[in-house]
Amino acid sequence: MSFLRRRSAATPTGPDFDVLAMDPGDWPGDLGAGLLPAPDGSCQGVFLRYDLFGGRGPAMIIGNLPEGSPAREVEEGQVPFEVTQLLAALGNEEPVHVVDIEDSPVMHEDNLLIVRRIKVSEGRISCAQFDRDDGVLVTIASWDRPITDDLYRLLKPLPAEMFQQR
Repeated sequence: MSFLRRRSAATPTGPDFDVLAMDPGDWPGDLGAGLLPAPDGSCQGVFLRYDLFGGRGPAMIIGNLPEGSPAREVEEGQVPFEVTQLLAALGNEEPVHVVDIEDSPVMHEDNLLIVRRIKVSEGRISCAQFDRDDGVLVTIASWDRPITDDLYRLLKPLPAEMFQQR
């Protein structure tokens, strides 16, 4: 995912946290992963981009951002980083902003998540966020598909070793 690379930063060795996402085997299309590096080489986030078969383009981006990640810092009314990356991948240059935020409870395995459903001015984007117990912010941005409670049942930890450079 070239749009997640920073030219001047050191290449991170991988995250020191588990990445919560859909297992690549559970998705019917192509999967791309990107690491967001800090200047010191540490990993400031992991993003998984799920594309559909047939070259139909990006369908979903799931981001995992630990506490202190600069990508978590957005101004009020601005969309999350994952939404801007999804729009960039789609080639959509229209300005998009947050219209409304609604909290709703969702069960994930045995845990109750408080999910922030973020409504944006581009109606074809669905966006949801929740905080994990370990301080990692998970953001799901989906293009032209609603994010239903069934999606949360598919989320599972993908081990950090999966993202280590070899």
